[in-house]
Amino acid sequence: VQLVESGGGSVQPGGSLILSCAYSGYTFAMCGMAWYRQVPGKERELVSRISGDHVTMYADSVKGRATITQENAKKKLSLQLKSLQTEDTAVYYCAAETIGGTASNPECKVSYWGQGTQVTVS
Repeated sequence: VQLVESGGGSVQPGGSLILSCAYSGYTFAMCGMAWYRQVPGKERELVSRISGDHVTMYADSVKGRATITQENAKKKLSLQLKSLQTEDTAVYYCAAETIGGTASNPECKVSYWGQGTQVTVS
């Protein structure tokens, strides 16, 4: 499985950008994919997730400013971020989940990560 992010860069506050994640060797089906971000000294945090049946969720910090999309035919996951704030500065990671847990209690968990793409808002 390979996840390759692109689209990061420097942007002014109030600006927008689109992050893309091209993936291969992975089937988007039962579990979902997600975007995480991390700043130095802090834990990686979930930004947005899209489930296998395309239900989306967003962290409160980006709700109303972010849109996650997944395109099966193109094998691409995207994250559009608008009204960017300095607090959005981070390395953004694409993540792919696989099914785990037990037969009686299956759960999706992140099994694959991209290399990350830097977003700097200043």
